[in-house]
Amino acid sequence: MKTLWQHCHVATMAQGKYSIIEDAAMVTAGSLIEWIGPRSQAPSADYAQVHDLQGAWVTPGLIDCHTHTVFGGNRSGEFEQRLEGVSYAKIAAQGGGIASTVRATRAASEDELFASAHKRLRSLLRDGVTTVEIKSGYGLDLASERKLLRVIRRLGEALPVSVRATCLAAHALPPEYKDRADDYIEHICQEMLPALAAEGLVDAVDAFCEYLAFSPAQVARVFDVAQQLGLPVKLHAEQLSSLHGSSLAARYQALSADHLEFMTEEDAIAMAAAGTVAVLLPGAFYFLRETQLPPMEALRKHGVKIAIASDLNPGTSPALSVRLMLNMACTLFRMTPEEALAGATQHAATALGMGHTHGSLEVGKVADFVAWQIDRPADLAYWLGGELDKRVVRHGVDANV
Repeated sequence: MKTLWQHCHVATMAQGKYSIIEDAAMVTAGSLIEWIGPRSQAPSADYAQVHDLQGAWVTPGLIDCHTHTVFGGNRSGEFEQRLEGVSYAKIAAQGGGIASTVRATRAASEDELFASAHKRLRSLLRDGVTTVEIKSGYGLDLASERKLLRVIRRLGEALPVSVRATCLAAHALPPEYKDRADDYIEHICQEMLPALAAEGLVDAVDAFCEYLAFSPAQVARVFDVAQQLGLPVKLHAEQLSSLHGSSLAARYQALSADHLEFMTEEDAIAMAAAGTVAVLLPGAFYFLRETQLPPMEALRKHGVKIAIASDLNPGTSPALSVRLMLNMACTLFRMTPEEALAGATQHAATALGMGHTHGSLEVGKVADFVAWQIDRPADLAYWLGGELDKRVVRHGVDANV
């Protein structure tokens, strides 16, 4: 079944640029794009449907390539405490921080986790997201990590969104392994990853490489096992200090290294050579009131692809809008609106290993797109908050939620 979408302008985002087609049309066949170009050149055919997009600007569907959408509990109380002057160390000593999320997540049923995550994910979808990555990492034992990953799979089945599931068991040290980080890494490598991968619950493996999490040597052990299991890797790196985790990620041909405030030019060179995407997370930078900017000049100089994501999580980035992240990328990281939009489309798709099928509007790619009632593509990074009038199409069919 062929469908004609016309009377629109298209920012295809091919090669990470606007690549604009004025007065455009697009032909979809099932879930794929069959033709795209000027409306005057649209092929004649007996179309099953013809849609007038009323002069809208069409972009690829937004892709949120780094989220922690599934978790138990709520940490707004800690947010309030910090603003009242209570230190993070004191909050952690009181049982707060990630430990509180782990307790709440372990205590929650699968259905409870699904219900709360469903609401958060719907917010992202209403913002124009058609593909999302969701990490585990708040269970930190086999049963709880399995529960999180099962919920992630259910979300992809229940909502009109493509979902990638990432195992982040190496997120933090669980309480039962206090002062035994090497033992926990061994547990991940020998028991957790093999079991979860065998159950088909994992699309990629992530870890947190930081002085308050896991060392490069410990992360390398996790990555070795991931490679043995045929799973791609990605890494939280250089958020708080420079451990050259991003260079480690590059050595393993990682899909992405994420955060990167403290990365060096040497790291950027390594990532460029490996094709590893830099995923910047302006929501966490803003929420934590950080001052160390990612090395934008080095990333641009060496041609590292830059993606943007929400980092939706309960502790450091309770962000429910990718469009707001586009604005923050521009205002905080000095990216252009074109760079930011590429970061949430083409480069985000590459960060998920989906660049050959998603992220730009080109023949043969999946027909995921948004028809926005805006004046120009830069409006997506310009407007703060609120919902823009739009029509969301996923796999060639309307996907409003």
